[in-house]
Amino acid sequence: MHRTITILIVEDDVNLRETVQLYIEREGLRCLSAGNGTNGIAQIQRFRPDLVVLDIMMPDLDGFQVCQQVRAAGCFVPILMLTARAEEGDRLKGLNVGADDYLAKPFSAKELVARVKSLLRRAYSVGYRDVSHTSGVVVDIFQRHAFLNGELLDLRGKEFDLLAQLVEFPGKAYSREDLLERVWGYDFAGDSRIVDVYIRKLREKIELDPADPDYVQTVWGVGYRFKVGER
Repeated sequence: MHRTITILIVEDDVNLRETVQLYIEREGLRCLSAGNGTNGIAQIQRFRPDLVVLDIMMPDLDGFQVCQQVRAAGCFVPILMLTARAEEGDRLKGLNVGADDYLAKPFSAKELVARVKSLLRRAYSVGYRDVSHTSGVVVDIFQRHAFLNGELLDLRGKEFDLLAQLVEFPGKAYSREDLLERVWGYDFAGDSRIVDVYIRKLREKIELDPADPDYVQTVWGVGYRFKVGER
């Protein structure tokens, strides 16, 4: 069963926001919306959308600021910027702060949908389709790379596999037995306490204070989970 793709629209013009949402939902995509930059950032952190349609001209945080903050937090969700200004300088500024594409107003609904589909194909094609991100941590399963706030983590073997499993469903509490089956495999004949050993190794590499972990959290009586949201 395929997961429903979620698009977030961050646009302060209510009529335009509702029109864009209507056309995107007609394509069978789930659509969330935010009326300002602050709410947009909060929804990105909470719902982890697959793509963001982001207006530049907004009253609180503009689109450049939103994009900059999202990227600084280690979130690499594809971003399509919308603007009423078509100057090359704005387009270059948007791309420089981390936007993936740019669409000038006025635009046709068909063009917007085409841009959204194109970005989704590019972002989640082979090599990028298995990317999870939360709390400043980005895990690329295909490349077997993990980053914390943009810095490459030196993870080996099962350390990487364990982090990838926890980050895939942040907030989900896993028992040791569950992690043993998912990470080491059903035919592993060792003791489940090996999970504790690798949790300790993982904490030593990503926590500021491994004895007081902020990311890889202990769920007493259950096992472990990865923190949801920003640090």
